[in-house]
Amino acid sequence: MADSRKPQAALRSAAVGLRLPLPYRLFFLLVEPCSALAGTYYAHFAQRTYLELTDAASLPVDAVIPRGGSIVLDQLANLYLFFALAEALVLRSTADLRVWRALLLCMLVADAGHLYSVRAAGAPEIYWSVGRWNAIDWGNIPFVYLGASMRIAFLAGVGLGGGTEAAGQKRAA
Repeated sequence: MADSRKPQAALRSAAVGLRLPLPYRLFFLLVEPCSALAGTYYAHFAQRTYLELTDAASLPVDAVIPRGGSIVLDQLANLYLFFALAEALVLRSTADLRVWRALLLCMLVADAGHLYSVRAAGAPEIYWSVGRWNAIDWGNIPFVYLGASMRIAFLAGVGLGGGTEAAGQKRAA
């Protein structure tokens, strides 16, 4: 009977033992999921505003967003919702640093893709022309830089005891 309780006790102690630095917890568990939910809202419920902020010049003259554009924005809203839920729920549900690293690595790849996607807005200057940015550009460029920087720091082990051990857990070989 004692053997059947060992895995449960280990899981409880791992969950209690994982103490990440406050900046990681705030950003990955609160700030970024809330930001992704804002993206979900605009891509689904405020499509015209979303498109206007993205590239007003390419909007249709009439108020109607083409059906294909609406479908794509709904799909984007779904992806934003996925990111919000994955970060907020998956990361909260585990103390396993391997899971945190795997999810954050996937999101880092998505950051690169997200930054690449805005190139049509005027690469390369769109990436550093702060005076030119509107509300959506602030979310698409510097906020993504911030998220990528946080992920790179986490994956490099900054603040995690060198990244090889944290909360008494050794990395899997």
